[in-house]
Amino acid sequence: MINKTIEYYNKNAKKYYEDTVNADMSYFRDKFLSKVKPGGTILDLGCGTGRDSKAFKDAGYKVVAVDGSSELCKLATKLIGQEVICSTFEDFEPNEKYDGIWACSSLLHIPKDEIKKVIKRLLLYMNDNCILYMSYKYGDYSGNRNDRFFIDMTEESVNEIFKEFINLSKIEEEITTDVRPGRDSEKWLNEYYIKK
Repeated sequence: MINKTIEYYNKNAKKYYEDTVNADMSYFRDKFLSKVKPGGTILDLGCGTGRDSKAFKDAGYKVVAVDGSSELCKLATKLIGQEVICSTFEDFEPNEKYDGIWACSSLLHIPKDEIKKVIKRLLLYMNDNCILYMSYKYGDYSGNRNDRFFIDMTEESVNEIFKEFINLSKIEEEITTDVRPGRDSEKWLNEYYIKK
C-alpha cells in the first residue's frame, strides 16, 4: 500500500508541489508553535513540499524533515535549503529528541495498526512536553483514493488508537475546512497531543 502511495507522489511530485506549496497553513503552524518550546527541534514527518519545514526554520526552530517520496525530497530540499531525509515512517530511525512533531496530512497514508508502531517508536524520541500535531481527512473511510491509500479519522477513531499511549495527552482537537481554494467542502480533523 505504502509503495503505491509513494509511487504516486514520485510520479506527480511537480504537480503536487505546485498545488500545495502555497497552501496557507499559518493558522495551524502558529497554534502548534505556540505550544512548542521556543527555538526547539521539530520533526516534520512527511514534509511533502517542505512548505512547513521552511516556515519553522524561518521562525528560528531546528528542523528535521522526512518524506518517503524521493522526488518530493528533492523539491523540498531546495525550498528548505537543507537536506531532507528520504524514508518511510516505518523505516525512519531518529537520532535525536524532538520538542515538536508535525505530521500534517501524512499519517493518513498509514493503516491503523501501523500508526501505533510508528507512534510507539517516536515516543522514544519525544522530549517531555513534546507537542505532536496530526491532521486527517474527516470520516471513517479506509482504502485507495486517487491512486493513494488513505485512512480517514473521526474523534472516536483517533481516541481508540491513542488510548494505549498513557503518556500522550490530547490538549486540543479541531475540525476545519480544507485551506486549498475550491475545496472548502472537505473537512479535516486536527489533533494536538503533548508528551507528559
